[in-house]
Amino acid sequence: MKAQSRPKSNSLAVRVTAAIRAQESRIGIIGLGYVGLPLACLFAECGFAVTGFDIDPAKIRQLSAGKSYIKHIGNRRIAPLVKAGTLAASDDFSGLAAMDVIVICVPTPLTKHREPDLQFIVKTGETIARQLRRGQLVVLESSTYPGTTRDVLKPILERTGLKSGRDFFLAYSPEREDPGNTAFGTAAIPKVVGGDGAAALKLATSLYDRIVIRTVPVSSPETAETIKLTENIFRAVNIALVNELKVICMAMDVDVWEVIDGAKSKPFGFMPFYPGPGLGGHCIPIDPFYLTWKAREYGINTRFIELAGEINTAMPHFVIERLTHALSAQLGKALKGARILVLGVAYKKNVDDLRESPSLHIMEELERRGARVSYHDPLIPKITPTREYPGLTGRRSAPLTARNLASTDAVLIVTDHEAVDYALVGQKAKLIVDTRNVMAKAGIKSSKLVKA
Repeated sequence: MKAQSRPKSNSLAVRVTAAIRAQESRIGIIGLGYVGLPLACLFAECGFAVTGFDIDPAKIRQLSAGKSYIKHIGNRRIAPLVKAGTLAASDDFSGLAAMDVIVICVPTPLTKHREPDLQFIVKTGETIARQLRRGQLVVLESSTYPGTTRDVLKPILERTGLKSGRDFFLAYSPEREDPGNTAFGTAAIPKVVGGDGAAALKLATSLYDRIVIRTVPVSSPETAETIKLTENIFRAVNIALVNELKVICMAMDVDVWEVIDGAKSKPFGFMPFYPGPGLGGHCIPIDPFYLTWKAREYGINTRFIELAGEINTAMPHFVIERLTHALSAQLGKALKGARILVLGVAYKKNVDDLRESPSLHIMEELERRGARVSYHDPLIPKITPTREYPGLTGRRSAPLTARNLASTDAVLIVTDHEAVDYALVGQKAKLIVDTRNVMAKAGIKSSKLVKA
């Protein structure tokens, strides 16, 4: 009797793996924002030929000229890669057909009803499908709910007649970018990888092994998707906790920042999180709602996560109430008609990113209540268009001068950029409402200072 032969390995996967290990694979990055651009740079720096694809022609023009539109990345990083020919940019998506690896880094916002909005993933999947060929590896990095890779993206790609795991390979690897974090750039952050099948997992792991400090293979795309949401839900819940503590401490005339700094002296059992004016950025205000939406499919109420969301969402209103009370108590003025200078519109310090920034909500609400609002941000000279706050589009940063400060009734510190003269603010402002404890960190004490 003839011995039964072992099943042959996927020879296509073997060839693709060999090309990745030899750094011969051509990498296409779709979406050149705060996630896609640093990833494209890293692949290019590691010796891969990279093409970044984006629908914004202004980004393509700037990158093609060797210029960056994101401050913490900078021209010094972009220009040598463009000059060497390892990094190119294009808005012609037919070029995806020439790519061996396609990485998707597009936005995943919420609808106005706080439900997942996957239109960018769907449209990108349809664009890829028009160029999809055998042997390509497609990796989704956008934050999303468990099941998106397999239940949404995979069917779109398989409408071509090509099959995942046989003709092309599909994986999910969540982005973990922290804009402005100089200690942990893209290469220094371990990469979680989940594949649609063993071959895809091996390929994606091999790909990221070339560029990051460590890869963490997991059993499925769903696991990888859930890991990303868990990371940001952890942060959202703990921030909500300290925000609630802030409200309690201020009612008791206790400094919550001093409490946290004292508590973190304990070498175990405590991790410091800090309160603020509300959540910002693309991940923390959004990701928890992706999981709560998915949980409802299984009849599960995520009360803890939703409560955290309610607390964090209420923080801008708490800040405005503190400002209103301070104006009345210290200056005898009403909020209506008061001149308010908002210091910082970026969602976090030292970045030029205003996605989901609580500053925008605060500015809009202050104006709705009749205040006269201006802003200063050394990193955002003009407010770019946003879907939620179209009325603020085009506003320009006011100079932080002694004259401007003296003519303002109150300075509301929302973002604690380092490139701000807080000593000048302390000297010239009539009233300072500080949501970040930055004045205390700078050693500035003043009877004009109120924490919020």
